[in-house]
Amino acid sequence: MKPVIALVGRPNVGKSTLFNRLTRSRDALVADLPGLTRDRHYGEGRIGERPFLVIDTGGFEPVAKEGIMFEMALQTRQAVAEADVVVFIVDGRQGMTPHDKTITDYLRKTGRKVMLVVNKSEGMKYTSVTADFYELGMGDPYVISAAHGDGVNDLVVEALDFAFASRPDAEQEGEHVDHGVKIAIVGRPNVGKSTLINTLVGEQRVIAFDMPGTTRDSIEVPFERDGKQYTLIDTAGIRRRGKIFEAIEKFSVVKTMQSISDANVVVLLLDAQQDISEQDAHIAGFILESGRALVVAVNKWDGLQSDDRDEVKIDLDRKLDFLSFAKTHFISALKGTGVSQLMKSVDAAYAAATANLSTPRLTRALQEAVEKQEPKRKGTTRPKLRYAHQGGQNPPIIVIHGNALEAVSDPYKRYLERHFRDTFNLVGTPVRIELRTGKNPFAREQK
Repeated sequence: MKPVIALVGRPNVGKSTLFNRLTRSRDALVADLPGLTRDRHYGEGRIGERPFLVIDTGGFEPVAKEGIMFEMALQTRQAVAEADVVVFIVDGRQGMTPHDKTITDYLRKTGRKVMLVVNKSEGMKYTSVTADFYELGMGDPYVISAAHGDGVNDLVVEALDFAFASRPDAEQEGEHVDHGVKIAIVGRPNVGKSTLINTLVGEQRVIAFDMPGTTRDSIEVPFERDGKQYTLIDTAGIRRRGKIFEAIEKFSVVKTMQSISDANVVVLLLDAQQDISEQDAHIAGFILESGRALVVAVNKWDGLQSDDRDEVKIDLDRKLDFLSFAKTHFISALKGTGVSQLMKSVDAAYAAATANLSTPRLTRALQEAVEKQEPKRKGTTRPKLRYAHQGGQNPPIIVIHGNALEAVSDPYKRYLERHFRDTFNLVGTPVRIELRTGKNPFAREQK
């Protein structure tokens, strides 16, 4: 098992900045605003030949009794319980606060190895930046600058030494980590994305709270189901552009769009108890443009009467008809009904998106399509479609070669797309058609 390092501290002390430096990524949202991180956020790091896991956490309020701060505190407590070493980060420029003392009291009771780290120390002398923090009684503080990288390497080396000393088998972790199929759960705020992930994983892995905008970052959650590896990506709810006021939320929307592009399969989650909005169609359109495999899930289905359910289905067919290639499931994320069938469709969509299509089979399917319906003439020219081959996966790209293919109309391209989809059972994935016209060997240059 890889050693686990948890980053803990009050809001805005630089936990996410250190997380990004340790993982050599930009996976965690970082801005000069407190409270961006709310869930546990896992990443992989490496110092030389020593791999490790690092957990970013939200601003810790150990005494919180209710509300979002209580939910965030639960996430941090779970991260501490999972960690071999806890890196307790404080702000060297602000000095020690009563909040830091409260966190220290909690960490001392956990029995975990805790390293006190003074961040934002660039340009400051060790004695002046650490003087206040000796009062916490946690030994000599480590002084770093997460933003500039000062002292970070030495900190991690020592943290791993502690971890390996307490768990010698930690270094036996293999090089390869199978992340499995990456599934992004996207939709408007408060449709139940975090609840669905918690149901799939079987624990309170991300905060599910009855308040829109609870999730702000894109959180990756690895899990195993029926012997298969998956990585779920919980994303921030996407509002209509005119309603995105907070700077934090603007960051979140960008991260959600990136998560869609990085995923293998996207689950578009809709709320059965709200009308399908223009924003739902906008999200669906972005998924389609990104070429991601797609499954549509209509949540909170258990709360509707029979007549209301019929209206929702009619609304789906009318407003999201361009997603007819995707399977639709009616589920209750809270109760878990319909979730198993949803995951079967995710597997099928991934299989379709990554299918290997041989050139002979594609060419035969193309010939069958042309025999059923030839492309229309354009003037005196009729396009000649000669053969096809696969040009890419996720989404499947089918490249068709022939002559005068610039005359092929968009409706005929859609006809070919449907024919290939039906022939190869490409359910749940967009199919891209590329037309390439060959040069006419008999054409002569005009003098």
